[in-house]
Amino acid sequence: MTRRVRAAVIARLALPAVAAGLAACAVGPDFNRPAPPASTGYGSASAPSETVSAEGTGGNAQRFVTDLDIPAQWWTLFQSQKLTAMVEDALKRNPNLAAAEATLRQAHELFAVQGAAYFPLVQGGFSASHAKNADAAIANPTSSTSSIYSLYTAQLTLSYTPDVFGLTRRSVEAAKAQEEGARFQREAVYLTLSSNVVVTAVQEATLRGQIAATERLLDLQHQLTETVRGQRKLGVASDLDLLTQQTAEAQTAATLPPLQKQLGQTRDALTALLGRLPDSEPSDTFTLEDLTLPGELPVSVPSKLVAQRPDVRQAEENLHAASAQVGVAIANMLPLFNLTADAGTSALQFGSLFGPYTSFWDLGASLTQTLLDGGALIHRRRAAEAGLDEAGAQYRAAVILACQNVADTLRALDADAAGLKATLEADRAAHGALDLARGQYKLGAVSFVVVLNAEQAYQQAELALVVARANRYSDTAGLFQSLGGGWWNRPGEALNE
Repeated sequence: MTRRVRAAVIARLALPAVAAGLAACAVGPDFNRPAPPASTGYGSASAPSETVSAEGTGGNAQRFVTDLDIPAQWWTLFQSQKLTAMVEDALKRNPNLAAAEATLRQAHELFAVQGAAYFPLVQGGFSASHAKNADAAIANPTSSTSSIYSLYTAQLTLSYTPDVFGLTRRSVEAAKAQEEGARFQREAVYLTLSSNVVVTAVQEATLRGQIAATERLLDLQHQLTETVRGQRKLGVASDLDLLTQQTAEAQTAATLPPLQKQLGQTRDALTALLGRLPDSEPSDTFTLEDLTLPGELPVSVPSKLVAQRPDVRQAEENLHAASAQVGVAIANMLPLFNLTADAGTSALQFGSLFGPYTSFWDLGASLTQTLLDGGALIHRRRAAEAGLDEAGAQYRAAVILACQNVADTLRALDADAAGLKATLEADRAAHGALDLARGQYKLGAVSFVVVLNAEQAYQQAELALVVARANRYSDTAGLFQSLGGGWWNRPGEALNE
C-alpha cells in the first residue's frame, strides 16, 4: 500500500470519529424531561367513585374510572349526531385552528432551515466586467497589453463551519423544541375549539329549556289570571287580587326577552365557532333531550395527566427550547471555526473561459474569537439562564393548573349530581304546592297571596332544574377538556409519556 493510499484510508476512518467527537462537545445543559408529579390523586376531589342519580334527563349516575382512555372524538359520547356533525364542521372551518396549523408548518420549516447548518454551503457565481486600467500609474492586472479589457470569471465557493462546541446542535435542538411547542399549541386550539362547541351547544339547550319553563309558567299564570278575573266578576276576588296576579304575569313575561337575547347571542357564538358569518347560522338546534349524559368518565392520575395536557406539553417544550438557548449562548462565547474553498476559471474572453491555464483554486481556514464586546455575550448567557428559570417556573405553574382543573371539575361533577337530585325534589314540591294553593284558593280556603308565593317558588324551581341538568353536561365536557381530550388517539399522534 502506497503512502498516499494509506493516508487516504486513515483520513476516511478518522473523519467519522472526529465528527462524533465534535458532536459530543456540545456545551450547555442537556435537557431532561421534568419528573412527573408523585401524587396519585386530586385530594378530597378524588373521593367519590360514583355520583348520585336522579330521575329524568341528565339524571343518571356517573362512574369515575381511573386511567380510562379518552377517545379522540370524545364528544361522540354524548350520542348526538347533530353535535358530532357540528364539532367536525368547526374543526374543518374555524380560522383559529387553521392559523395554528399554519404556525406548525412554519415552525417545521424553520427547524429544517436551522438543520441546514450541518451541511457545507456551496455557491456558484459568474461575473463579467469591462474596465480601463490606469496604466500610467499602476501595472496592468491582466496579461493583456491594452489598458482596456474585459474579464469573465466563473467559480464555486464552499464554506463550512464545523460544530466544534455545539452551537449548531443546540440551535437545531431549540428549533425542534419550538416545532414541538407549536404542535402542542395546535392541539390546545383543537381541544379548546371542540370543547367550546360542546359547551355552547349545552348553553343553547339550557336557554331553550329556561324559555320553555318560563312559557309554561306564563301559561299557568294566564290561566290563574282568567280565574281571578272571573272571581272578581262574581265578587269573590277583589280588584287588588286581579291587579296583583296581572303584575306577576307581566313580571314573568318580562324575563323572556333577556333569555331570548342570550339565546340569540349563543347562536351567534356557535355560528362563529363554525367559522361562519352570522347570516349563515346552522339549521340544527339543541335541547337537553338531544344529549345523553356519559355514564363512565375517565380520571387520569397526575403523572399521566402531564403527558396528556397540550398546555403542559407546550410548557415542557418551551423549557426544552430555553435549555438549548443556554447552550447557544455559551457556544457563542467560544471560538468559531470556518473552512473555505474556491475553485473557478477566469479569462479575458468569454470563449476562453474554460480553456487551459484559466483555472484557479484556494483553500482557507479561519478562527474567530470575540475579545471585547462590552460584556454583551456574558449578559446574553445570563439572560438565557434567566429564561430557563422562567420557563421552568411556567412549566410548574402549568402542571399545578392542570391538576387544579381536574380537581375542580371532579368536585363540580359530584356537586352537580347532588344538586340536581335536590333541585328535582324542590321542583316537585313547588309544583305540588302550586296545585294545592290554586285548588284551595278556588275554594276560598287560602288568600291570593298564598297562590302568588307558590307561583314564584315554582318558577324559581323550574329554572333552577333546567340549570342543574345543564351543569352536568357542561361540566362533563369540562372534564374531558381538563384531561387533554384524547388527541393522542388521532391517527399519526402519540402520547410519548
